[in-house]
Amino acid sequence: MAGGEDLYTRHAEYVYRYLFALCGEVDTAEELTQETFCQALKSLRSFRGDCTPQVWLCAIAKRLWWKELDRRGRTAPLEDELLARLPAPDDPAAEAEAREERLALYRAMQRLSPETREVIYLRLAGELPFRDIGAILGRSEVWARVRFYRGKEELARIMGGDQDE
Repeated sequence: MAGGEDLYTRHAEYVYRYLFALCGEVDTAEELTQETFCQALKSLRSFRGDCTPQVWLCAIAKRLWWKELDRRGRTAPLEDELLARLPAPDDPAAEAEAREERLALYRAMQRLSPETREVIYLRLAGELPFRDIGAILGRSEVWARVRFYRGKEELARIMGGDQDE
């Protein structure tokens, strides 16, 4: 595998996008990206090469994110915290409507299974390809595609009011 600087240059943006997809927080994603590469450099000799460097780095990043969640004492960022970081609106009425739609989406996503929610976050916020999503989650590309498709259908059902509660 390439040296530390080359590893960082080639994969830092990818790892950052992955972490941002998980946490939705710029500062946390940046901090965890740096920590991911620090840990990767310490264990570079132990990299076996049975997956791509990106998948290996994302596995390290995911462990660091879970540690951060444990430190915070919760399992996911709160929707209101995420929404509070958005810039001030130009059109308050339109922004209020958009905010309500985002809240509805976040609430609907909380009703999905954790794996489905993670696939959707990684695909949409992280812009990761299905091949990498499957590898990160220890599954196949086909599994990631199917989980994403079914998750979108479930979100549409939940948000469309066709709820089986």
